[in-house]
Parts: sequence; C-alpha cells; structure tokens
Amino acid sequence: MGQKTHPFGFRVGITEAHKSRWYAPKALYGELLVEDQKIREFVDKRLNRTPPFAAVSDILIERTREELKVIVRTARPGLVIGPKGAEVDLLTQELQKLTGRKIVINIIEVKNPDTEAKLIAEGLGEQLKKRVGFRRAIKMRCEAAMNAGALGVKIQLSGRLGGSEMGRKETQRLGSIPLQTLQANVDYGFAESNTTYGIIGIKVWVYKGMYSEPGQEEEFSRAAGARPRARGRH
Repeated sequence: MGQKTHPFGFRVGITEAHKSRWYAPKALYGELLVEDQKIREFVDKRLNRTPPFAAVSDILIERTREELKVIVRTARPGLVIGPKGAEVDLLTQELQKLTGRKIVINIIEVKNPDTEAKLIAEGLGEQLKKRVGFRRAIKMRCEAAMNAGALGVKIQLSGRLGGSEMGRKETQRLGSIPLQTLQANVDYGFAESNTTYGIIGIKVWVYKGMYSEPGQEEEFSRAAGARPRARGRH
C-alpha cells in the first residue's frame, strides 16, 4: 500500500490549526459537520465556479452560540466585497437562508497568490481546459511560484494528458519539498479540470519555509488553536 498522507491533515494540531473551529455535544456534532460542508460547497460554487471568479483559496468556519463566522481567504477581495459591499451582503443573506443562523463573513486577502497551492491548481485547471500544452503550463507555474518566494514546488497531473488514449501521470518539481518534516509549512492544493477528453486531476505542493522562522504570516483569528505555531523542543 502507498504510504501517502495529506500534508495538511498530517500537521493538524501540531503546527496547523483546524479549518473548522467549534465544539459541539455528540448529538449535534454530525449535523454541524454536514452544515460546514454545505457552506464550503456553496461558497466555492458561488465565488469560484461562477462570476465573479474571486480566486478563493480557503474557507474557515468558527461558531459561537450566537453566530457563525465564515472566514474567506481570497486573492481578489474586491470582487467578493462588490461595490459598496453589495456582493458580501448578498452572500451573507444566502448563507443565512441556507443555515438559518446569524452569519458574519470576514474576508482576508491572499497577499501572494502565486505561492497558494489551491490557486495554482485552479489556474492550471483553467489553462488545461483552454488546451494549453500541459508541460509548458506546469513548468511556468513552478517557475512563477519559485520567483514569488516559495522554497520548493511540486505539481502532479493525472489523466488523459494531451488527449492520449491511456491515462498517465506527469510531475514537475523545483526546489525542496520536505513532506516528512512537521515543522515545514507545506501548502497542498487539489483541483480537477473537466476537459473535453475527461477529467484531469491536479495536485500541488508548495513549501514556504519553517514555522519556527520569524515573519510567518499571522493567522487570522484569536480562536483557540487558530494560530499555526512552532513546536517546542522537548
């Protein structure tokens, strides 16, 4: 069997914070979990799959008894907010209708979209739909990530590449990707490209440095365990 582990899941509770931050009794837990998934799917469809195509890379959810906070990380905050906040107000109303709870939406700008694994994968997916040569596309994306400050990047495509009869894998790698180092900040993203000859899966790993190093991007919440942190040396 393959010994593969999701880079984010591997680090949760050690250097990474959870993407859903709340506690619930056993009877409520399943219902809230399904609700979180519905919110994520709805926001992704609303902002990423249809105009304004706002390049949302992450959706974080926090709950208190009174309200439900949805934190949206996006490379194009202006498109999510809309003129005079019209878009974000509409999204709030739609989510309130979906969940029946009081919703607060926080928007955080992704300063460097070229090093965000999810956005790299989505961008590659769009290029493959437009029949761009896949080798050239992944090479350009890798180089753009390295130029934007990443210490390592790996991109893997799987499927009927170039429309060939038999599916295969193609991998491009630059720099280092220390996947077994828990202290390493490795961003992982996955996307699917629905091309005319079938679906192509895109996996992206981006190594951004160690958590113990100063200058790490401050995490966006004061909720318990919401900050990625360096592990103490025991």
